Amino acid sequence: MPFAYPISLEVSGRRAVVIGTVAVALGKAEGLLEAGADLTVLATEPAERLESLASQGAHVHHRSYRPGDLAGAFICVASDPDPAVRDTIHEEALARSVLINMIDDIPHSNWAAPALVRRGDLILAISTGGRSPSLARRLREELEISFGPEWEDAMEILGRVREESLRLYPNFHDRAERWSAALDTRELIDLIRADKGQEAGERILARLAVG
Repeated sequence: MPFAYPISLEVSGRRAVVIGTVAVALGKAEGLLEAGADLTVLATEPAERLESLASQGAHVHHRSYRPGDLAGAFICVASDPDPAVRDTIHEEALARSVLINMIDDIPHSNWAAPALVRRGDLILAISTGGRSPSLARRLREELEISFGPEWEDAMEILGRVREESLRLYPNFHDRAERWSAALDTRELIDLIRADKGQEAGERILARLAVG
C-alpha cells in the first residue's frame, strides 16, 4: 500500500513550494499557510485564489516552474500536465531532499496529503493511499458534521486540564490510567453545547483525582 505510514509534519517557518494551477485550485497552498510554512506559490491561475494567498503572506509568482525553484525547500506540492516537467520537478526534489507530492502521480510522490477536518488543535486526517481521493473527500464531509465547531472548545478545555494534570500527576503511566478513566467525550461535548465548558473541565479534574 503506498503512503502507508501516517505522520504529522512541523512546517512552521520552513520553506514550502506549491507549483501549478491544479495544485492551487485544489487548495493545497492554504493548508501549508495555516500550518505556518514560509510559502512560495508558482502558478498563473486561478487569479482570485492567488490574490488571496498573496494577501495572506504567501510569495506568489505568476509563472510556471523553473529548475532551481526548490532551492531551500522542505516540502513541495506540484502539478503539471507535461510529464517531462513533472520528471524535472521530481528529480530536483530528490536531489535537494525535498518532500514531494505530485498531484495524481504516485510514482513521482513520496508523501500524500490526507483529507483534513480541523477543529482548533484537533486534526482528523483521512487517507486512501492515493487510491480514492473522492472517498477521502466524502468521509471528510461526514466527519465535518460529526465533529462540529464545539470540538475546538473541547480541545481548549482538555488542553487546560492536561496542563493541570501534568503538575498533579507527574508519573506518565499513572496519569494515562487516570485520563482513560476520567475522559467522557459525550459528556464533554454535551456540556459545551449547553454552554457549561467550565463545568466540563471541573468534572474531568474531579475524576482524575478519583482515578
